[in-house]
Amino acid sequence: MLTLWSKLRRLGVVGLNARNHSYVMKYNRRESYPLVDDKLLTKRLAIAAGIAVPRLYGAVATQHDLAKLPEILGNHKEFVIKPAHGSGGEGVLVIDGKRKELYVKPDGRALSLDEIKYHASNILSGIYSLGGIPDSAMIEYRVRVNPILDPISYRGVPDVRLLVFRGVPAMAMIRLPTRYSDGKANLHQGAVGVGIDIASGVTVDGVFQSRVVQEHPDFGVLLGGLQIPDWEAMLELGARCYDLTGLGYMGVDIVLDRVRGPMILEINARPGLAIQIANQSGLQGRLDCIEALDEIPADPKERVRLSVELFGAKEAPPSPPPSPASGRGSSADVEEELVIGAAPKQPPLPPAGEGGGEGGP
Repeated sequence: MLTLWSKLRRLGVVGLNARNHSYVMKYNRRESYPLVDDKLLTKRLAIAAGIAVPRLYGAVATQHDLAKLPEILGNHKEFVIKPAHGSGGEGVLVIDGKRKELYVKPDGRALSLDEIKYHASNILSGIYSLGGIPDSAMIEYRVRVNPILDPISYRGVPDVRLLVFRGVPAMAMIRLPTRYSDGKANLHQGAVGVGIDIASGVTVDGVFQSRVVQEHPDFGVLLGGLQIPDWEAMLELGARCYDLTGLGYMGVDIVLDRVRGPMILEINARPGLAIQIANQSGLQGRLDCIEALDEIPADPKERVRLSVELFGAKEAPPSPPPSPASGRGSSADVEEELVIGAAPKQPPLPPAGEGGGEGGP
């Protein structure tokens, strides 16, 4: 075990304790948390700032408001209903079309309006929210996958996760839905994480269920060498979220719609660390480079150029092994990183035909 911890430190892997103590607590003001923990508030702030997000059709805040749901849905044949305080893709209902009076999910199953109301009612009760608190249900535009990403997406919408530190994009990956993840772009549920070269927007190898993979597990399509469209625009969107929220350390999730292009899906003030596994590279060296800067450009475009300069041509060198007092290398630190090189048992496949749902953090 000590050997493993030493190896992780040499790789510059940031663990949970170091993330919380050295970055989340240090760079994220408490008053900024509600701006991103409430997805409805995040969306409204983004709209006011001119940042692209999936269009909000409406929101339901009380059980009494459920009577307004048919009016909100109107003539929309495709939409998403999600909890404002949800996480991990839980509680997200995707409707892919309409058949007479029924609403059709991506897997072909049809729901009545009463069933849609029942799902929204569950959201309001707090079943899917952080801490089980009463929640609001958001009804929004259903993102359509860009054709370039269709061959590597199973019944869901892939998303790009940018790790942004002091307004500078530091690392990136794309999360791809699989049959194991039930169509959700959530790594813990079985999605594929694929690292992205931050300068070029070209993918490298991926990680699936703790194993390095070169192909998508469902389609056999190569994961590396794919040019993510509108990459510079995505980096700029991520950088602008720093000005929007004031969060110094955050994860920004971006989707690529086939018509509307890149849009912010959500922002996370406590982003996970699996992005290091997807890139097979530790974050520590990159964070150290950004932290050492005396001045950070005010212009998001300049911060993107800085990111490309720092991390595009060559990797930032990992930091020297820290002292035990720093919190790095403890059992909590390596909880997520222990999967490097591991190959646990695969989960059973869900029944054929099941899928759907958008990504999670």
